Amino acid sequence: MIQLFHVYKAFGSRNPALIDVSLTVRKGEFAFITGPSGAGKTTLLKIISRAEKTSSGQALVNGRNLNRINERELAFLRRRIGVVFQDFKLLPRRNVFENVALALEIAGFPLSVVRKKVHQTLRYLGLANKEDCYPPQLSGGEQQRVAVARAIINNPLILLADEPTGNLDPDLTMEIMALLREIHIRGTTVVVATHSQELLRDTRRRIVTLNKGRII
Repeated sequence: MIQLFHVYKAFGSRNPALIDVSLTVRKGEFAFITGPSGAGKTTLLKIISRAEKTSSGQALVNGRNLNRINERELAFLRRRIGVVFQDFKLLPRRNVFENVALALEIAGFPLSVVRKKVHQTLRYLGLANKEDCYPPQLSGGEQQRVAVARAIINNPLILLADEPTGNLDPDLTMEIMALLREIHIRGTTVVVATHSQELLRDTRRRIVTLNKGRII
C-alpha cells in the first residue's frame, strides 16, 4: 500500500528532514511512526500524502509513483487518504456538519449524498447531537472526533494521524486510539505518528523509529 525507496527530503540549506528512508506498509496494516521532536515523523507523513515531494528517492502509494503522478490522478489519490492532525485544523466559522461535509463538496458529490454520508459518519462517531455546534463550543476530544470524521468521510484506503492525541488527556487519548483501531478493523490502513511512549508501551503493532531523519 505504501512503499518508500531511499527517500531523502531537504528544506533549503537545513539538515535533511529525511535521510535514506526505505519503508513498506502493507495493505490493512496498523503501524506507528515514533521518534523525538524533529525526527522527521511529520515530514514522512507529508511525503506519503504528497503534501511534500521527495528531494530524491521514490514514494509509491497504492501502486502510484507520487513523483510521476499528474494533477488529476493526485486529486483522486488524495481523496483516498485521510489525514488527522494534532491541532485538529477545523474551520472555526463552520459548524460540525459543514466541516465534515467540506471534503465531499470539494469532490463534487451531490447535496443528497453529502447529507447522507455526513449524518452516517457523525452518528458512527457519536457526534449526531453536535452537528450544529462550532469548533470553539466543543471539547478537545469532540474536536478530534470531528477531525477523524472529516478524514474518513470518503472511506479512505489510508488514514494518516499526526500526533492525534498530543493535546488530549489520558482518557481522551484512549478514546481516540480505540476509534482508530476500530477504523483499522473495518479495513483501512492506519499509520500513526507519535512521540508518546504511553501509546507504544503495550502495543503489538509494528513500530518504526525515526531519529534525525533516519529509520533506526
